[in-house]
Amino acid sequence: MDPVHRREFMKSVAGAAAIAASDLKAKSPSDAPSDPPESGPVFLSTWAHGKPANERAAEVFHGGGSLLDAVEKGINVPEDDPKITSVGYGGLPNAEGVVELDAAIMDGTRHRAGCVCNLHSIKNPISVARLVLEKTRHTTLAGEGAFRFALKMGFEAQQLLTPESLEAWLKWKNTPHHQTFWLNPADNHDTIGMVATDGRGHLVSGCSTSGLAWKIAGRVGDSPLLGCGVYADDNVGAASATGDGDLMTNYCTSVSTVHFMSRGASPQEACAELLQHMVKTDPQNKSGGCCVIAMDVHGKVGAASMHSGYRLKYALWRNGESQLLDAVALY
Repeated sequence: MDPVHRREFMKSVAGAAAIAASDLKAKSPSDAPSDPPESGPVFLSTWAHGKPANERAAEVFHGGGSLLDAVEKGINVPEDDPKITSVGYGGLPNAEGVVELDAAIMDGTRHRAGCVCNLHSIKNPISVARLVLEKTRHTTLAGEGAFRFALKMGFEAQQLLTPESLEAWLKWKNTPHHQTFWLNPADNHDTIGMVATDGRGHLVSGCSTSGLAWKIAGRVGDSPLLGCGVYADDNVGAASATGDGDLMTNYCTSVSTVHFMSRGASPQEACAELLQHMVKTDPQNKSGGCCVIAMDVHGKVGAASMHSGYRLKYALWRNGESQLLDAVALY
């Protein structure tokens, strides 16, 4: 594939904007998120498990917690749920039978983030990432170092495999010529991503995952990588991504989406432009499982999927109403 030069990239951005704008106008009003009717906190999350996460985040915020508190505690909900096999406790393990967790959280005011990768035996990686942000001068901790840091911060080590996730891993391991990717993409969404505003221009982005089922030990996708899985800037907006993390990491999806907004795109247009740019650089990406959510400083939101075969269902909490909606699919 030929390298993409700056001038060609800028042309592709302009073209993608025009295509995205025309594509979005063709969608029915129910396909695209509406603008907020009034100022106030807004919580936007990926997948169906984002709905209870949003509701908990709103509860924490209205109870006097900070926006960082709200996003952290909201993401704790799917992390704690053993029925969700792609986040936290009960997450499907790597190829060696070990549950490795990744998470990141970013404060748009301070432009600072905390991230953890390959964290084992601790079920709430988003909370550990929050303490990396608050207690250290570092941005990212990984592996054994992240685990020892969590213990020092008072977290207790525990077995993250549930009987169900252990059974699933044993079944996979004992199957001849077993697959090394998702067994069923429709039921194994690999992320809880959340972006939020307090209604006064402050933004936070957070993300947590157990990553791909049966991944090679040590694999890190986009979720805990700053600019890929999360990004927040109080001057512009915030974004998070979900899907094929190995693919999306190559496009720094979250920071790219925010940069599109900084050039004048709405959150919905920015989500579409990001995915259009991925296809512009490599047409094979049109079949990739890629989704992105975004929010600007005014609480306007956007959500888009690359194609209808992997269509994001996203959760939106605004003005006391909690909704589960389908994102626009570009192809």
